[in-house]
Amino acid sequence: MSIKVSIVEDDDGIRESLAVIINGSDGFRCVSKYPNAEEALRDLPRIKPDVVLMDINLPKMSGIHCVRKLKDVCPATQTIMLTVYEDSDSIFDSLSAGANGYLLKRTPPAKLLEAIDEVYRGGSPMTTSIARRVVQSFHQMGRSAREDENLTKREEEILSYLAKGYRYKEIADQLFISVETVRSHLHRVYEKLHVRSRTEAVVKFLGK
Repeated sequence: MSIKVSIVEDDDGIRESLAVIINGSDGFRCVSKYPNAEEALRDLPRIKPDVVLMDINLPKMSGIHCVRKLKDVCPATQTIMLTVYEDSDSIFDSLSAGANGYLLKRTPPAKLLEAIDEVYRGGSPMTTSIARRVVQSFHQMGRSAREDENLTKREEEILSYLAKGYRYKEIADQLFISVETVRSHLHRVYEKLHVRSRTEAVVKFLGK
């Protein structure tokens, strides 16, 4: 039985190329393709693919937000982020949102198919450089209790939302504050936790 794969990618050329690779390989079948997250979320609960290849930078709703919503409506579907982004924030946000794997778009076709098969069988495929970044992040998890004892309730709320993969605007909407207020709170959090990015802040926060 073939592994059913859906693609969410706004670049027409890349989307079609991925479909050709998948349909041209034994044991794999592309069952649907979408140029944006909104169409995907409307249709995927009906299609019920085994695996979804998800871009991050989509036209309206981001791929990360789409993954978070997809987990609610298609809990059995496995998701691999397929993107050009290899910064720590994108990786951490994707995995926090529920992505099962993370690959760069330069991944060779054979490796991509291996990753689809791996995630289908319960694995968590990642490009080597991405896996290294994840390991490095967890190496930084140790912290003393003193580092967060002065965090305010609002600062902890913001960190909790970041840990779930929310973007600044989404956090602002949830807490009924402005994006600039979110940034201001995070600036103080960085100083208190002695970190330089939101990923480091969340990793330290979750390590308590």
